[in-house]
Amino acid sequence: MNPPAASAGPEQDLRPEQVISDVLADLPRHRGVVVDSPPGAGKSTLVVRAAAHIAATGEPLMIVAQTNEQVDDLVTRISGKHPHLSVGRLSAGGYVPPPRMLELPGVRFGTRIQDLGDPDIVIATADKWAWIGDRVWPWAIVDEAYQMRSDKLLRIAGSFERALFVGDPGQLDPFSIVDGDRWSGLSWDPLQSAVSVLLRHNPDLPVHRLPVSWRLPASAAPVVSRAFYPFTGFRAGTSDGDRRLELATGGMGTVHDRALEEAARSGWALLELPNRHTVRTDGEAVQAVALLAARLLQRGAVASSEQGERPVTADRIAVGAAHRDQVAAIRAAGLPAEITVDTANRLQGREYDVTIVLHPLSGRRDATAFHLESGRLCVLTSRHRHACVVVARAGIAELLDAHPSAEPVQLGVPVKFPDGWEANQSVLDHLSRHRV
Repeated sequence: MNPPAASAGPEQDLRPEQVISDVLADLPRHRGVVVDSPPGAGKSTLVVRAAAHIAATGEPLMIVAQTNEQVDDLVTRISGKHPHLSVGRLSAGGYVPPPRMLELPGVRFGTRIQDLGDPDIVIATADKWAWIGDRVWPWAIVDEAYQMRSDKLLRIAGSFERALFVGDPGQLDPFSIVDGDRWSGLSWDPLQSAVSVLLRHNPDLPVHRLPVSWRLPASAAPVVSRAFYPFTGFRAGTSDGDRRLELATGGMGTVHDRALEEAARSGWALLELPNRHTVRTDGEAVQAVALLAARLLQRGAVASSEQGERPVTADRIAVGAAHRDQVAAIRAAGLPAEITVDTANRLQGREYDVTIVLHPLSGRRDATAFHLESGRLCVLTSRHRHACVVVARAGIAELLDAHPSAEPVQLGVPVKFPDGWEANQSVLDHLSRHRV
């Protein structure tokens, strides 16, 4: 991710509606428009509004997402907001539509363009679009564009004339199981994000930034903005006191209860375990994470916000970790199936009332590039509307000091911002004030 142009700053002072209006006005004038969106800033709302705006012109539109879950979510949102629009859901042969989607008005499903008739909007994953090469669309919207590898954009670039690219520049880079060192420094590096390569070759394309997070509360937006978006900060859409998290039953004075009470009071808590080097599936840390989630349900947490008052049910709680074996160990601890337990990669783009996070550096002897990647910690600490509880062993500050940021510098590779080492230090400094 490249640091933004100096002219981007004033957009923070614009209203979100003004940014959306500017984006829609720029669409006909440029072959591409980029919109950077911090966590919960209304990216999906922008995509839905832009889709309806383009459909109203009478020209067909293709929408590209990165996963089937993202495609299904967009189909549901567009159909719910604009039921008069016809939407085609293009998929692979083995796809089975969720029951909730079968009831949506104006939505058709198919494995070929011909199966869909002539809908206003066709939505599919980037992988599926790569196999549709017999038509050129006047318009495209690429959702979660920073998660998209540039080689996937190259495969579909000939399928559209103009495109809107929307995504979050502060989160995880595109995922690949292939070692990309052989391409490092090349302008067409296939493992870079689609937006990075697009802007590198088209520096004159307009870049807009949504300035407000409607997900993160006032207690979290400044922390996440300072740590992960140092050049393109954002603010919370709510103020202190607009949201409350209350525990209906009293605690028993355990460390887990005190951590939940601190999180309910301040929006953050760090449950710190004794300093020790452990295996990745640290049994004590796994048990602490599971107990926190179970205790949160037992104490009958109630979330109050601008959306009203509602209980924090199991489906509104997420547990995040860095590795799949950690996720499996936490799930095996006996949590209710409705609680989401997943890696940062799979939690990206999702939203919950309360999140419980196993810190990527907890119990480690070293701080590798994987564990220091700023996007990983950004995703884990930016999924919540009310509170985030982090579980970690003591000693992370010393670990960071012993492993200063010293990744090899490769010629031609844009410098990434923010630096993962500095982002981790910033978050840890804040969490230290909420240590239990």
